[in-house]
Amino acid sequence: MKNYKLAWRNLWRNRRRTMITAGSIFLAVFFALLMRSVQLGTYGHLFGNIIESYSGYIQIQSEDFFEDQVVDNSFAGSPELERLLLEDENVKGIIPRFESFALASSGSSTRGVLVMGIDPERESALSNVEAKLVKYILSDKVLGELENENLPENIMKNIRLFRAKAYSSESRIELDLGLNDKEAEEILPHITRLASVQSSYLKTGKPGALVGGALAKYLGLSRGDTIVLLGQGYHGSTAAGKYVIEGIVSLPAPELEARLVYLPLDICQDLYAAGGMLTSIALEVKNTDDRDIDRTIARLETSLDESYRILGWRELNQAVVQQMEADNAGGMIMIVILYLVIAFGVFGTVLMMTAERRREFGVVVAIGMQKSKLAAVMIYEMLYMGIIGILMGVLAATPIIIYLYYHPVAFSGEIAKMMEDYGFEALFKSKWIDTYYLWQSLIVGIIVMVSVIYPVRKILKLKEINAIRS
Repeated sequence: MKNYKLAWRNLWRNRRRTMITAGSIFLAVFFALLMRSVQLGTYGHLFGNIIESYSGYIQIQSEDFFEDQVVDNSFAGSPELERLLLEDENVKGIIPRFESFALASSGSSTRGVLVMGIDPERESALSNVEAKLVKYILSDKVLGELENENLPENIMKNIRLFRAKAYSSESRIELDLGLNDKEAEEILPHITRLASVQSSYLKTGKPGALVGGALAKYLGLSRGDTIVLLGQGYHGSTAAGKYVIEGIVSLPAPELEARLVYLPLDICQDLYAAGGMLTSIALEVKNTDDRDIDRTIARLETSLDESYRILGWRELNQAVVQQMEADNAGGMIMIVILYLVIAFGVFGTVLMMTAERRREFGVVVAIGMQKSKLAAVMIYEMLYMGIIGILMGVLAATPIIIYLYYHPVAFSGEIAKMMEDYGFEALFKSKWIDTYYLWQSLIVGIIVMVSVIYPVRKILKLKEINAIRS
């Protein structure tokens, strides 16, 4: 009988032993896939938030601006430049910007901020600032009114925890306050009525500012208040201006939310005495895959002259990329530890299986089976169990990964507050099925095939008499 047929029949002679071995492999693949998917998905979501809230996937800058981000290194926008950019097959639109740093103050509070001049209409194609306008703030006034009402203590505890936080949707309030369905139906409308605020979007030619929610909290700002900006303008001029707060913006990147001020593009250019100048043009692209981005950059480098520099999202967000790579290295250490646990688990199961079958091996060798044939059958058995376990692990992990991709788990309460304090959005998301599936399955498969070395050696060194007597 063929070795592979004999191995398949051997598997089902003792179903419990087969299921235990395949089960250990199944758990290995299941947890490895789930852990890696969530790790990569969380990184991808964070990068997406930063890219879509601020940098974009590709930016056009002057040659020296990236190394020395002063307004003197800006460039003049022109219809000819726009035409050249829009001719590229992957460029859908262009978003002109003027950005610089300034000292922002309100009352006795000050903070260094990033001032971004945007075209209110075009910016909606990338960061969509208008959709992020704050609708509710859990202000001290709201907290004071709710303190006098008979709300459950756990809800009041979370309201105090998120005091002065800005929200652009009711669902996030419901999550942060830990409201169940009944509480959301009865209490949430009352809270949102008290916390409701008005916000207006920017208009070209109209002085006004939008500020991030965390920055507004720090400076004690609300709609209608005035923010003072002081910085250095074009060619050494002084940039100073007072602007009425038109609205508060809630951004998915906490670090940006604590330092970002939006102005209309023309108003920002006037502030820095740089009429018609731009510090960057962000591109709205059709395909955001890394390979498509690299190809688009290569094409633009040939069509634009050397006075411009084309930057991809990784160059634009070097600090975040380095932070994520360092965190990814820590995650890889955890994956390696998981693989070690998996390897010892699989090897322990193989060890037990080999010890159980020692007498069986002795008998079949004694009646004439060659040790090499028996070893080959054993290799096939482990291969079959490995395939079964890997397939079961993939099939079990895939629905969970798909669910977490479309329905990320958003944390609430103290966990959410802690994550936001560390600069992360309180969200738990998986990565869509990709090449990491193959790698996790392949590594577990290698572990299984390395484990089979032990029973093969035992078979080749087997003493029939001793084995039969055992």
